[in-house]
Amino acid sequence: MVTCEVCHAKESREAMMDEIFRTAGKYVRVDHIPATVCIRCGEETFSRETAETIRLRVRGQAKPAKSIALEVFEFTHASKI
Repeated sequence: MVTCEVCHAKESREAMMDEIFRTAGKYVRVDHIPATVCIRCGEETFSRETAETIRLRVRGQAKPAKSIALEVFEFTHASKI
């Protein structure tokens, strides 16, 4: 049983997550990451092995499955639609 680092709940579920990481000045998305998710607060936790696999893949030991264009919008308080 794992205790949540955020809310200290002891209940969690296994799930597959998608996450965006920033590495070497660029953003990459990793899909289908196995994670443990806190039932109470939703905090997502990856195992050390999973984190190391992600690190190796995004740092060049794997080719991306696909590339996508990404539009970026800037939010400012003066912006009007």
